[in-house]
Amino acid sequence: MNLLKRVDPIIYKLVLAEEKRQKEVLEMIPSENYTSKAVMEALGTVLTNKYSEGYPHKRYYQGNRIIDDIEMLAQERAKKLFKVPYVNVQPLSGSPANAAVYMAILNPGDKIMGLSLAFGGHLTHGAPLTFSSRFFKSVQYTLGKDKLIDFTEVEKLALKEKPQVIVCGFTAYPSIIDFERFGEIADKVKAYLLADISHIAGLIVAGVHPSPVNYAHIVTTTTHKTLRGPRGAMIMVTDKGLKKNPDLAKKIDSAIIPGLQGGPHDNQTAAIAVALLEASKPAFKRYGQQVVKNSKALAKHLVAFGFDLVSGGSENHLILIDLKNKNVNGAVAALALETAGIVVNKNGVPFDTNPPFYPSGIRLGTPAITTRGLSQKDMIKVADWMHRTIEEVKGVDLPTDKEKRKEVWKAKKAEIVKNKKLLDIAKEVKNFTAKFPIG
Repeated sequence: MNLLKRVDPIIYKLVLAEEKRQKEVLEMIPSENYTSKAVMEALGTVLTNKYSEGYPHKRYYQGNRIIDDIEMLAQERAKKLFKVPYVNVQPLSGSPANAAVYMAILNPGDKIMGLSLAFGGHLTHGAPLTFSSRFFKSVQYTLGKDKLIDFTEVEKLALKEKPQVIVCGFTAYPSIIDFERFGEIADKVKAYLLADISHIAGLIVAGVHPSPVNYAHIVTTTTHKTLRGPRGAMIMVTDKGLKKNPDLAKKIDSAIIPGLQGGPHDNQTAAIAVALLEASKPAFKRYGQQVVKNSKALAKHLVAFGFDLVSGGSENHLILIDLKNKNVNGAVAALALETAGIVVNKNGVPFDTNPPFYPSGIRLGTPAITTRGLSQKDMIKVADWMHRTIEEVKGVDLPTDKEKRKEVWKAKKAEIVKNKKLLDIAKEVKNFTAKFPIG
Protein backbone atom coordinates (compact mmCIF):
# COMPACT_ATOMS: atom_id res chain seq x y z
CA MET A 1 0.00 0.00 0.00
CA ASN A 2 2.94 2.33 -0.52
CA LEU A 3 1.17 4.21 -3.31
CA LEU A 4 -1.98 4.65 -1.24
CA LYS A 5 0.15 6.01 1.58
CA ARG A 6 1.54 8.70 -0.74
CA VAL A 7 -1.70 9.55 -2.53
CA ASP A 8 -4.09 9.55 0.42
CA PRO A 9 -2.34 9.22 3.79
CA ILE A 10 -5.62 9.74 5.67
CA ILE A 11 -7.33 6.73 4.08
CA TYR A 12 -4.09 4.77 4.40
CA LYS A 13 -4.03 5.35 8.16
CA LEU A 14 -7.70 4.45 8.50
CA VAL A 15 -7.19 1.18 6.60
CA LEU A 16 -4.25 0.31 8.84
CA ALA A 17 -6.31 1.17 11.91
CA GLU A 18 -9.13 -1.14 10.77
CA GLU A 19 -6.63 -3.89 9.98
CA LYS A 20 -5.22 -3.53 13.50
CA ARG A 21 -8.70 -3.60 15.03
CA GLN A 22 -9.61 -6.79 13.18
CA LYS A 23 -6.41 -8.48 14.33
CA GLU A 24 -6.80 -7.58 17.98
CA VAL A 25 -10.42 -8.57 18.61
CA LEU A 26 -12.54 -11.68 18.38
CA GLU A 27 -14.86 -10.99 15.43
CA MET A 28 -17.98 -12.94 16.34
CA ILE A 29 -20.75 -11.33 14.34
CA PRO A 30 -22.05 -14.44 12.51
CA SER A 31 -22.46 -12.64 9.19
CA GLU A 32 -18.79 -11.57 9.14
CA ASN A 33 -15.69 -13.50 8.16
CA TYR A 34 -12.14 -13.08 6.86
CA THR A 35 -11.49 -13.65 3.16
CA SER A 36 -8.29 -15.21 1.92
CA LYS A 37 -5.53 -13.00 0.55
CA ALA A 38 -6.24 -14.45 -2.89
CA VAL A 39 -9.84 -13.22 -2.74
CA MET A 40 -8.68 -9.75 -1.71
CA GLU A 41 -6.11 -9.72 -4.49
CA ALA A 42 -8.84 -10.46 -7.04
CA LEU A 43 -10.89 -7.56 -5.66
CA GLY A 44 -8.02 -5.13 -6.14
CA THR A 45 -7.33 -5.76 -9.83
CA VAL A 46 -7.80 -3.93 -13.13
CA LEU A 47 -11.13 -5.75 -13.47
CA THR A 48 -12.66 -2.83 -11.57
CA ASN A 49 -12.04 -0.68 -14.68
CA LYS A 50 -14.45 -2.53 -17.00
CA TYR A 51 -18.13 -2.05 -17.78
CA SER A 52 -19.93 -5.24 -18.79
CA GLU A 53 -23.70 -4.80 -18.78
CA GLY A 54 -25.43 -7.92 -19.99
CA TYR A 55 -24.23 -11.51 -19.85
CA PRO A 56 -21.41 -13.56 -21.41
CA HIS A 57 -21.51 -13.25 -25.22
CA LYS A 58 -24.49 -10.87 -24.87
CA ARG A 59 -22.91 -7.64 -23.67
CA TYR A 60 -23.86 -4.06 -24.48
CA TYR A 61 -20.22 -2.93 -24.55
CA GLN A 62 -17.23 -4.19 -26.47
CA GLY A 63 -14.06 -5.53 -24.92
CA ASN A 64 -15.62 -8.17 -22.70
CA ARG A 65 -14.07 -11.37 -24.03
CA ILE A 66 -11.96 -11.89 -20.89
CA ILE A 67 -14.74 -10.74 -18.57
CA ASP A 68 -17.00 -13.34 -20.20
CA ASP A 69 -14.49 -16.06 -19.35
CA ILE A 70 -14.32 -14.89 -15.73
CA GLU A 71 -18.09 -14.78 -15.28
CA MET A 72 -18.65 -18.16 -16.93
CA LEU A 73 -15.96 -19.67 -14.71
CA ALA A 74 -17.71 -18.33 -11.61
CA GLN A 75 -21.03 -19.69 -12.86
CA GLU A 76 -19.64 -23.16 -13.56
CA ARG A 77 -17.88 -23.38 -10.21
CA ALA A 78 -21.09 -22.42 -8.40
CA LYS A 79 -23.18 -24.91 -10.41
CA LYS A 80 -20.79 -27.71 -9.54
CA LEU A 81 -20.45 -26.75 -5.88
CA PHE A 82 -24.18 -26.40 -5.18
CA LYS A 83 -25.39 -28.96 -7.78
CA VAL A 84 -27.73 -26.60 -9.65
CA PRO A 85 -28.32 -26.06 -13.41
CA TYR A 86 -28.37 -22.24 -13.35
CA VAL A 87 -26.54 -19.50 -11.44
CA ASN A 88 -26.49 -15.73 -11.74
CA VAL A 89 -23.37 -14.29 -10.07
CA GLN A 90 -24.09 -10.61 -10.73
CA PRO A 91 -26.20 -9.52 -7.70
CA LEU A 92 -24.32 -6.85 -5.80
CA SER A 93 -25.40 -8.24 -2.42
CA GLY A 94 -28.03 -10.35 -0.70
CA SER A 95 -30.89 -7.84 -0.58
CA PRO A 96 -30.62 -6.98 -4.31
CA ALA A 97 -30.57 -10.73 -5.05
CA ASN A 98 -33.84 -11.28 -3.21
CA ALA A 99 -35.33 -8.19 -4.87
CA ALA A 100 -34.44 -9.64 -8.28
CA VAL A 101 -36.16 -12.92 -7.44
CA TYR A 102 -39.34 -11.10 -6.45
CA MET A 103 -39.21 -9.01 -9.60
CA ALA A 104 -38.82 -12.16 -11.68
CA ILE A 105 -41.68 -14.20 -10.23
CA LEU A 106 -44.14 -11.73 -8.68
CA ASN A 107 -46.46 -8.95 -9.76
CA PRO A 108 -46.99 -5.90 -7.54
CA GLY A 109 -49.44 -6.86 -4.82
CA ASP A 110 -48.58 -10.57 -4.89
CA LYS A 111 -47.97 -12.24 -1.57
CA ILE A 112 -44.68 -13.08 0.17
CA MET A 113 -44.68 -15.35 3.21
CA GLY A 114 -41.52 -15.20 5.30
CA LEU A 115 -40.34 -15.46 8.90
CA SER A 116 -40.92 -12.30 10.92
CA LEU A 117 -37.82 -10.17 11.46
CA ALA A 118 -38.56 -10.22 15.19
CA PHE A 119 -38.22 -14.01 15.16
CA GLY A 120 -35.05 -14.30 13.08
CA GLY A 121 -36.13 -13.53 9.51
CA HIS A 122 -34.47 -11.01 7.19
CA LEU A 123 -35.58 -7.52 6.17
CA THR A 124 -36.15 -8.72 2.59
CA HIS A 125 -38.46 -11.54 3.68
CA GLY A 126 -41.42 -9.20 4.05
CA ALA A 127 -40.44 -7.01 7.00
CA PRO A 128 -42.41 -3.76 7.47
CA LEU A 129 -41.00 -0.58 5.88
CA THR A 130 -38.95 -2.55 3.30
CA PHE A 131 -39.53 -2.90 -0.45
CA SER A 132 -40.60 -6.50 0.19
CA SER A 133 -43.68 -5.31 2.09
CA ARG A 134 -44.29 -2.00 0.30
CA PHE A 135 -44.62 -3.45 -3.19
CA PHE A 136 -45.92 -6.87 -2.20
CA LYS A 137 -48.35 -8.15 0.41
CA SER A 138 -46.46 -9.61 3.33
CA VAL A 139 -47.58 -12.50 5.52
CA GLN A 140 -45.23 -13.33 8.38
CA TYR A 141 -44.93 -16.60 10.26
CA THR A 142 -43.31 -16.82 13.70
CA LEU A 143 -41.69 -19.47 15.88
CA GLY A 144 -43.42 -21.82 18.28
CA LYS A 145 -43.14 -21.63 22.06
CA ASP A 146 -40.02 -23.80 21.86
CA LYS A 147 -38.52 -21.08 19.61
CA LEU A 148 -38.34 -23.46 16.65
CA ILE A 149 -40.27 -23.47 13.37
CA ASP A 150 -43.80 -24.75 14.01
CA PHE A 151 -44.58 -26.40 10.68
CA THR A 152 -48.20 -27.08 11.62
CA GLU A 153 -48.74 -23.34 12.00
CA VAL A 154 -46.68 -22.54 8.89
CA GLU A 155 -48.84 -24.90 6.84
CA LYS A 156 -52.07 -23.49 8.27
CA LEU A 157 -50.97 -19.95 7.38
CA ALA A 158 -49.91 -20.98 3.88
CA LEU A 159 -53.23 -22.74 3.22
CA LYS A 160 -55.12 -19.70 4.47
CA GLU A 161 -53.10 -17.00 2.68
CA LYS A 162 -52.05 -18.84 -0.53
CA PRO A 163 -48.80 -16.87 -1.01
CA GLN A 164 -47.05 -16.81 -4.37
CA VAL A 165 -43.67 -17.34 -2.68
CA ILE A 166 -42.63 -18.81 0.66
CA VAL A 167 -39.22 -17.77 1.98
CA CYS A 168 -37.11 -19.91 4.30
CA GLY A 169 -33.52 -19.47 5.45
CA PHE A 170 -32.92 -17.01 8.26
CA THR A 171 -30.51 -14.57 9.91
CA ALA A 172 -30.92 -15.41 13.60
CA TYR A 173 -31.95 -19.08 13.78
CA PRO A 174 -29.50 -21.39 15.55
CA SER A 175 -31.18 -24.65 14.48
CA ILE A 176 -31.17 -26.88 11.40
CA ILE A 177 -33.70 -25.87 8.73
CA ASP A 178 -36.04 -28.60 7.45
CA PHE A 179 -36.08 -27.59 3.77
CA GLU A 180 -37.98 -30.73 2.79
CA ARG A 181 -40.95 -29.78 4.99
CA PHE A 182 -40.95 -26.24 3.61
CA GLY A 183 -40.93 -27.73 0.09
CA GLU A 184 -43.96 -29.88 0.84
CA ILE A 185 -45.91 -26.87 2.14
CA ALA A 186 -44.95 -24.72 -0.87
CA ASP A 187 -46.00 -27.48 -3.26
CA LYS A 188 -49.32 -27.87 -1.47
CA VAL A 189 -50.23 -24.21 -2.12
CA LYS A 190 -48.47 -24.09 -5.52
CA ALA A 191 -46.03 -21.43 -4.30
CA TYR A 192 -42.41 -20.91 -5.19
CA LEU A 193 -40.05 -21.86 -2.38
CA LEU A 194 -37.16 -19.42 -2.06
CA ALA A 195 -34.36 -20.69 0.18
CA ASP A 196 -32.15 -17.83 1.34
CA ILE A 197 -29.01 -19.63 2.53
CA SER A 198 -26.87 -16.53 2.98
CA HIS A 199 -25.84 -17.53 6.49
CA ILE A 200 -25.33 -21.25 5.95
CA ALA A 201 -24.02 -21.58 2.37
CA GLY A 202 -20.54 -22.57 3.55
CA LEU A 203 -22.00 -25.11 5.99
CA ILE A 204 -24.03 -26.66 3.17
CA VAL A 205 -20.93 -26.93 0.98
CA ALA A 206 -19.09 -28.54 3.91
CA GLY A 207 -21.89 -31.07 4.39
CA VAL A 208 -22.76 -30.00 7.94
CA HIS A 209 -26.18 -28.57 7.06
CA PRO A 210 -28.78 -30.07 4.67
CA SER A 211 -29.04 -28.49 1.22
CA PRO A 212 -32.31 -26.98 -0.04
CA VAL A 213 -31.53 -27.78 -3.69
CA ASN A 214 -33.87 -30.78 -3.98
CA TYR A 215 -36.79 -28.95 -2.35
CA ALA A 216 -36.60 -25.26 -3.29
CA HIS A 217 -37.25 -23.69 -6.69
CA ILE A 218 -34.82 -20.81 -6.14
CA VAL A 219 -31.83 -20.44 -3.84
CA THR A 220 -30.16 -17.14 -2.99
CA THR A 221 -26.99 -16.61 -1.02
CA THR A 222 -24.45 -13.99 -0.18
CA THR A 223 -20.87 -14.94 -0.94
CA HIS A 224 -19.32 -13.66 2.29
CA LYS A 225 -20.34 -15.05 5.71
CA THR A 226 -19.65 -18.80 5.94
CA LEU A 227 -18.63 -19.02 2.26
CA ARG A 228 -15.61 -16.77 3.03
CA GLY A 229 -15.77 -14.83 -0.24
CA PRO A 230 -16.13 -11.14 -1.08
CA ARG A 231 -19.28 -9.17 -0.36
CA GLY A 232 -21.58 -10.26 -3.16
CA ALA A 233 -24.42 -12.66 -3.91
CA MET A 234 -25.71 -15.38 -6.22
CA ILE A 235 -29.12 -16.51 -7.40
CA MET A 236 -29.51 -20.19 -8.24
CA VAL A 237 -32.39 -22.00 -9.93
CA THR A 238 -32.83 -25.68 -9.21
CA ASP A 239 -34.07 -28.48 -11.46
CA LYS A 240 -37.32 -28.29 -9.51
CA GLY A 241 -37.53 -24.58 -10.30
CA LEU A 242 -36.99 -25.09 -14.03
CA LYS A 243 -39.61 -27.84 -14.01
CA LYS A 244 -42.12 -25.45 -12.44
CA ASN A 245 -41.20 -22.63 -14.82
CA PRO A 246 -38.83 -23.34 -17.77
CA ASP A 247 -38.36 -19.56 -18.24
CA LEU A 248 -37.33 -18.95 -14.63
CA ALA A 249 -33.62 -18.48 -15.38
CA LYS A 250 -34.36 -16.00 -18.16
CA LYS A 251 -36.74 -14.08 -15.92
CA ILE A 252 -34.09 -13.78 -13.21
CA ASP A 253 -31.44 -12.66 -15.70
CA SER A 254 -33.85 -9.98 -16.93
CA ALA A 255 -34.67 -8.91 -13.37
CA ILE A 256 -30.98 -8.26 -12.67
CA ILE A 257 -30.43 -6.34 -15.93
CA PRO A 258 -32.20 -4.28 -17.13
CA GLY A 259 -34.55 -4.70 -14.17
CA LEU A 260 -32.52 -3.64 -11.14
CA GLN A 261 -28.84 -3.25 -11.94
CA GLY A 262 -26.48 -1.93 -14.56
CA GLY A 263 -22.97 -3.24 -14.99
CA PRO A 264 -21.83 -5.98 -12.63
CA HIS A 265 -18.72 -5.49 -10.49
CA ASP A 266 -16.27 -7.64 -12.44
CA ASN A 267 -13.62 -7.59 -9.73
CA GLN A 268 -16.26 -8.92 -7.34
CA THR A 269 -17.19 -11.66 -9.83
CA ALA A 270 -13.56 -12.75 -10.06
CA ALA A 271 -13.23 -12.79 -6.27
CA ILE A 272 -16.39 -14.90 -6.03
CA ALA A 273 -14.84 -17.35 -8.50
CA VAL A 274 -11.73 -17.59 -6.31
CA ALA A 275 -13.82 -18.19 -3.17
CA LEU A 276 -15.82 -20.91 -4.94
CA LEU A 277 -12.60 -22.64 -5.95
CA GLU A 278 -11.36 -22.48 -2.35
CA ALA A 279 -14.70 -23.84 -1.12
CA SER A 280 -14.33 -26.88 -3.37
CA LYS A 281 -11.16 -28.03 -1.57
CA PRO A 282 -11.09 -30.64 1.25
CA ALA A 283 -9.74 -28.00 3.65
CA PHE A 284 -12.96 -26.04 3.34
CA LYS A 285 -15.03 -29.04 4.36
CA ARG A 286 -12.88 -29.37 7.48
CA TYR A 287 -13.36 -25.65 8.09
CA GLY A 288 -17.16 -25.92 7.92
CA GLN A 289 -17.13 -28.88 10.28
CA GLN A 290 -14.98 -26.94 12.73
CA VAL A 291 -17.31 -23.92 12.61
CA VAL A 292 -20.16 -26.09 13.88
CA LYS A 293 -17.99 -27.89 16.44
CA ASN A 294 -16.86 -24.54 17.82
CA SER A 295 -20.40 -23.17 17.92
CA LYS A 296 -21.71 -26.20 19.80
CA ALA A 297 -18.80 -26.11 22.24
CA LEU A 298 -19.20 -22.39 22.88
CA ALA A 299 -22.94 -22.82 23.39
CA LYS A 300 -22.31 -25.57 25.94
CA HIS A 301 -19.89 -23.41 27.94
CA LEU A 302 -22.20 -20.38 27.81
CA VAL A 303 -25.07 -22.46 29.19
CA ALA A 304 -22.75 -23.57 32.01
CA PHE A 305 -22.26 -19.88 32.85
CA GLY A 306 -26.03 -19.43 33.11
CA PHE A 307 -26.70 -17.84 29.71
CA ASP A 308 -30.17 -18.45 28.25
CA LEU A 309 -29.65 -19.60 24.65
CA VAL A 310 -32.55 -19.48 22.22
CA SER A 311 -33.50 -23.10 21.38
CA GLY A 312 -31.09 -24.21 24.11
CA GLY A 313 -27.91 -24.26 22.04
CA SER A 314 -26.61 -24.19 18.47
CA GLU A 315 -26.78 -26.62 15.55
CA ASN A 316 -25.02 -24.37 13.08
CA HIS A 317 -22.64 -21.40 13.21
CA LEU A 318 -24.85 -19.08 15.21
CA ILE A 319 -25.80 -18.49 18.84
CA LEU A 320 -28.65 -16.24 19.96
CA ILE A 321 -28.64 -15.27 23.64
CA ASP A 322 -31.63 -13.95 25.58
CA LEU A 323 -30.13 -11.75 28.30
CA LYS A 324 -33.23 -11.07 30.34
CA ASN A 325 -32.08 -13.48 33.06
CA LYS A 326 -28.79 -11.54 33.22
CA ASN A 327 -30.66 -8.28 33.84
CA VAL A 328 -29.01 -6.46 30.94
CA ASN A 329 -30.22 -5.57 27.45
CA GLY A 330 -28.49 -6.32 24.17
CA ALA A 331 -27.33 -2.77 23.47
CA VAL A 332 -25.46 -2.55 26.77
CA ALA A 333 -24.07 -6.08 26.40
CA ALA A 334 -22.85 -5.54 22.83
CA LEU A 335 -21.01 -2.33 23.75
CA ALA A 336 -19.48 -3.92 26.84
CA LEU A 337 -18.30 -6.93 24.84
CA GLU A 338 -16.81 -4.69 22.15
CA THR A 339 -14.97 -2.76 24.86
CA ALA A 340 -13.66 -6.12 26.07
CA GLY A 341 -12.47 -7.04 22.57
CA ILE A 342 -15.35 -9.35 21.60
CA VAL A 343 -17.46 -8.11 18.69
CA VAL A 344 -21.08 -9.34 18.53
CA ASN A 345 -24.31 -7.57 17.61
CA LYS A 346 -27.35 -6.63 19.64
CA ASN A 347 -30.38 -8.60 18.45
CA GLY A 348 -33.99 -9.18 19.23
CA VAL A 349 -35.07 -12.58 20.56
CA PRO A 350 -38.34 -14.45 19.97
CA PHE A 351 -41.25 -12.82 21.80
CA ASP A 352 -39.06 -9.80 22.65
CA THR A 353 -40.89 -6.90 24.29
CA ASN A 354 -37.97 -4.49 24.05
CA PRO A 355 -37.54 -2.03 21.13
CA PRO A 356 -35.18 -3.01 18.26
CA PHE A 357 -32.41 -0.57 19.24
CA TYR A 358 -32.44 -1.83 22.83
CA PRO A 359 -33.34 -5.50 22.36
CA SER A 360 -33.18 -8.30 24.90
CA GLY A 361 -30.47 -10.29 23.19
CA ILE A 362 -27.20 -10.56 21.34
CA ARG A 363 -26.26 -12.61 18.27
CA LEU A 364 -22.86 -14.16 17.78
CA GLY A 365 -21.18 -16.92 15.81
CA THR A 366 -17.99 -18.82 15.09
CA PRO A 367 -17.19 -18.42 11.33
CA ALA A 368 -14.52 -15.72 11.67
CA ILE A 369 -12.79 -17.06 14.77
CA THR A 370 -12.71 -20.50 13.16
CA THR A 371 -11.06 -19.00 10.08
CA ARG A 372 -8.35 -17.71 12.43
CA GLY A 373 -7.76 -21.23 13.77
CA LEU A 374 -9.60 -21.37 17.09
CA SER A 375 -10.88 -24.80 18.10
CA GLN A 376 -13.22 -26.29 20.73
CA LYS A 377 -10.63 -26.03 23.52
CA ASP A 378 -10.51 -22.26 23.01
CA MET A 379 -14.26 -21.84 23.46
CA ILE A 380 -14.11 -22.12 27.25
CA LYS A 381 -11.81 -19.09 27.28
CA VAL A 382 -14.18 -17.15 25.01
CA ALA A 383 -17.17 -18.09 27.15
CA ASP A 384 -15.32 -17.04 30.31
CA TRP A 385 -14.50 -13.62 28.85
CA MET A 386 -18.13 -13.17 27.84
CA HIS A 387 -19.31 -14.20 31.31
CA ARG A 388 -16.94 -11.79 33.05
CA THR A 389 -17.97 -8.98 30.72
CA ILE A 390 -21.70 -9.42 31.23
CA GLU A 391 -21.25 -9.72 34.99
CA GLU A 392 -19.55 -6.32 34.92
CA VAL A 393 -22.59 -4.59 33.36
CA LYS A 394 -25.30 -6.67 35.02
CA GLY A 395 -28.10 -4.45 36.24
CA VAL A 396 -27.30 -1.49 33.99
CA ASP A 397 -30.83 -0.26 33.45
CA LEU A 398 -32.21 2.05 30.76
CA PRO A 399 -35.48 3.95 31.19
CA THR A 400 -38.44 3.14 28.96
CA ASP A 401 -39.08 6.82 28.22
CA LYS A 402 -37.31 7.61 24.93
CA GLU A 403 -35.83 10.98 25.88
CA LYS A 404 -34.68 9.84 29.32
CA ARG A 405 -33.26 6.65 27.83
CA LYS A 406 -31.27 8.63 25.28
CA GLU A 407 -29.75 10.79 28.01
CA VAL A 408 -29.01 7.89 30.37
CA TRP A 409 -27.59 5.74 27.57
CA LYS A 410 -25.19 8.49 26.55
CA ALA A 411 -23.79 8.61 30.08
CA LYS A 412 -23.69 4.82 30.44
CA LYS A 413 -21.81 4.44 27.13
CA ALA A 414 -19.13 6.84 28.35
CA GLU A 415 -18.77 4.75 31.53
CA ILE A 416 -18.66 1.39 29.74
CA VAL A 417 -15.93 2.29 27.25
CA LYS A 418 -13.69 3.44 30.14
CA ASN A 419 -14.43 0.49 32.44
CA LYS A 420 -11.05 -0.80 33.70
CA LYS A 421 -12.14 -4.44 34.10
CA LEU A 422 -13.46 -4.51 30.54
CA LEU A 423 -10.30 -2.91 29.19
CA ASP A 424 -8.25 -5.50 31.09
CA ILE A 425 -10.22 -8.26 29.37
CA ALA A 426 -9.52 -6.55 26.05
CA LYS A 427 -5.78 -6.80 26.79
CA GLU A 428 -6.17 -10.52 27.48
CA VAL A 429 -8.07 -10.93 24.21
CA LYS A 430 -5.41 -8.97 22.32
CA ASN A 431 -2.62 -11.19 23.69
CA PHE A 432 -4.67 -14.26 22.83
CA THR A 433 -5.47 -13.23 19.25
CA ALA A 434 -1.79 -12.59 18.54
CA LYS A 435 -1.43 -16.40 18.49
CA PHE A 436 -3.96 -16.59 15.62
CA PRO A 437 -2.80 -14.38 12.74
CA ILE A 438 -5.27 -13.42 10.02
CA GLY A 439 -4.55 -14.89 6.58
